[in-house]
Amino acid sequence: MTSAGAATVTTVGEALISLLEAHGVDTVFGIPGVHTVELYRGLARSKIRHVTPRHEQGAGFMADGYARASGRPGVAFVITGPGLTNAITAMGQARADSVPMLVISGVNATPTLGKGLGYLHELPDQRGMMEKVALFSTRVTEAGELPGALARAFALFSSSRPGPVHIEIPTDVMVKPAQGLAAMLGNAAPPEPDATAIASAARLVAAARRPVILAGGGAKRAEDPLRRLAERLGAPVIQTANARGLLHGHALCVPASPSLKAVRALMAEADLVIAAGTEFGPTDYDGYGDGGFVLPANLIRIDIGADQLVRRRVTVAIHADCGEALEALLLQTSAVAGSESGAARAAATREAAFAELAPVMQAQVRAVEMIRDELPGSIIVGDSTQPIYAANLYYDHDRPGGWFNAATGFGALGYGPPAAIGAAIATPDAPVVCLTGDGGFQFTLPELGATLDAGAPVIFVVWNNRGYREIETSMLDVGVEPVGVSPAPPDFCKLAEAYGIGAQRLADIGDLPRALRDARATGLPRVIEITVD
Repeated sequence: MTSAGAATVTTVGEALISLLEAHGVDTVFGIPGVHTVELYRGLARSKIRHVTPRHEQGAGFMADGYARASGRPGVAFVITGPGLTNAITAMGQARADSVPMLVISGVNATPTLGKGLGYLHELPDQRGMMEKVALFSTRVTEAGELPGALARAFALFSSSRPGPVHIEIPTDVMVKPAQGLAAMLGNAAPPEPDATAIASAARLVAAARRPVILAGGGAKRAEDPLRRLAERLGAPVIQTANARGLLHGHALCVPASPSLKAVRALMAEADLVIAAGTEFGPTDYDGYGDGGFVLPANLIRIDIGADQLVRRRVTVAIHADCGEALEALLLQTSAVAGSESGAARAAATREAAFAELAPVMQAQVRAVEMIRDELPGSIIVGDSTQPIYAANLYYDHDRPGGWFNAATGFGALGYGPPAAIGAAIATPDAPVVCLTGDGGFQFTLPELGATLDAGAPVIFVVWNNRGYREIETSMLDVGVEPVGVSPAPPDFCKLAEAYGIGAQRLADIGDLPRALRDARATGLPRVIEITVD
């Protein structure tokens, strides 16, 4: 902030940008407003890229997709009041899937807070509301508090099970002088694997003859030690939806949901289960709500979150990052003779699991495989739509961390399009495909404009069955006459063209590979609509 003849004074808003840069932030997603103007002071002069969604929920979902694809925290700027409440859904999704997300918002001037005077965008207790969703929410009241607030957030992201964090800055604090603030850059890391726990786990491993490994989203960046341990033990590796892409095509890979009977049978026959980075959520382990999942009797559990480890009975708990814990187990099990039946058990389970799927689901899985095979190494970001549900049950992706969606856990509809934009910005060299349904796409359809603005070449594959078919089926299954499940879809191709984005409608799924190839060749965003009976 400057005036004629005056020295330059750094404000809290400007200091925020500099501190974010120091923490390695290169992109923020947000919609500026009168309550955040001062947070944008200095942004244009920084190296941080700003991406403007069409809705604050989109900002949160973009930050989520960016974080999942890059492994770094996604950052969103939103205004106080409706801007922040619009972002709550995205924060809920990030909380459910342990995604590092930093949401920075404004809040009304300090003297007005909590008085109910009717100021613009006023909430009775904004921070109190956010504390119910975020891992923590804090208010910066003085310039000197800003480095510590950011340091606390980034330390949490790097040392424990991550999720959304909220920092709010009152409008009168944003303009305060903030000379000489330095980033508090720490080296916060997860706890080291406890030697006693590793030794106990190693003894169980040495005695096991039919071991199985469960891999969850917490293991998606630990492919190398996971593979080496699985090969040493001859242990089939079962993957939840957020772990797909690990051990692609490997003889020990079981890319199938523990909700399937065949996978549960494999676990039941095991004399030891090693669970790495999975919270045993019902949408992964009891997707049909039949109560058929039983926690393994002999269970080694690895998790970065201490709170997770005490929520379920375990034989040995290892509080650590999955990669480090698996490496420690490898060191302690070098003399173990692995099971010779692992590959056969994995193959039988794969065959039986796929056979459990109804023919229509098998066809949907093959449609997803078309995307994978035509665009190797792609990131496929899903919404809640039938092919995603089917592939979450059974599908082998070819890129660790390259398959994620909102159809498990929190289950936010409309997640796919903006999250795919965030993923494309994070990984500009990878093909990014958003697989969404006609219902979910309409939740966040305006983000087509954002992908064009950002130059993010997302390929939007729209599975158009003219309604909420999964919900309609659920109603019919329990004898409820379907109501409200047939919202008329627009002409997606015409809407895409209205944004200046190329589009193509397919009547035959067999035309999808060629359409994907042509779309990728353009290097531009594209919409491919598949009409489904």
